[in-house]
Amino acid sequence: MDRIRYEIDYDSWKRGAYDGTGIGIAILDTGIFPHEDLSGRLSCFQDFVHGAKDPYDDNGHGTHVSGIAAGTGRASAGRYQGIAPGSHIISCKVLDEKGDGNTQDVMQALRFCIEKKEQYKIRIVNISIGTIPKARSGEKTNLIQSVEEAWDAGLVVVVAAGNNGPAPMSVTTPGISRKVITVGDADDEKTQRYGGRKTGYSGRGPTPYCIVKPEIVAPGANVTSCENRPGSYCTKSGTSMATAVVSGSIALLLQKYPRLSNRDVKLRLFQRAVDIRQPKSRQGWGMLNLNALL
Repeated sequence: MDRIRYEIDYDSWKRGAYDGTGIGIAILDTGIFPHEDLSGRLSCFQDFVHGAKDPYDDNGHGTHVSGIAAGTGRASAGRYQGIAPGSHIISCKVLDEKGDGNTQDVMQALRFCIEKKEQYKIRIVNISIGTIPKARSGEKTNLIQSVEEAWDAGLVVVVAAGNNGPAPMSVTTPGISRKVITVGDADDEKTQRYGGRKTGYSGRGPTPYCIVKPEIVAPGANVTSCENRPGSYCTKSGTSMATAVVSGSIALLLQKYPRLSNRDVKLRLFQRAVDIRQPKSRQGWGMLNLNALL
């Protein structure tokens, strides 16, 4: 899978003029720790679980995702810089210390993002969480309706495919929504350094309504990013990490082409994806190619 790293070609975009400046990424997750790499990146913190005012992350997942999307790499002399280090974060804590949450908190956070999108210049909503679809609920759940309301409001909603693969129709909710951009892990066959998960975990499509999912895949195995401790990093694997890679990449795209709509972004991902010769149920349109995207 060396080709995956080549196609993204991090060095090229680091030499470029785009870092996501002016683009707000709302991250619905376990919160955010004030890590050095995220200093100056946090525009707003909203705790929908405990109602705290100051930013915190009692799990670490949200901080890791935030670092992938927007970390500056300050504590590592740039080694672990995120994809869009100039973008800013709107952190919505919707999961507790165990990574558990409820639909109502996520829906409330999505309403917040819609209401505050102009104030905080929110263009992207990153949802690196998901639940197993309930039988017969299909596309009519409140959570799916909420993410689609955010999409209809003009936000680019990027959702993880979940880690329940490799069985068919294993993409989690709200990733089965036909409107949002659902992201799978391009290198989930790798042995994970931490976490002890099986390989082949990335959620596979199609949806019960025969919609191709995920739309796109990106690297998500053994990704090193910010930990919820000062100056520290950790390595995690999963579609959550791949989703943050895509969200950061879209931030660069929107900085370069600020007038693109969410539908334009989705079409461009489709047009510039790289076929990695995997079944559509695993790769969707193909793998993210950041240089081609820009």
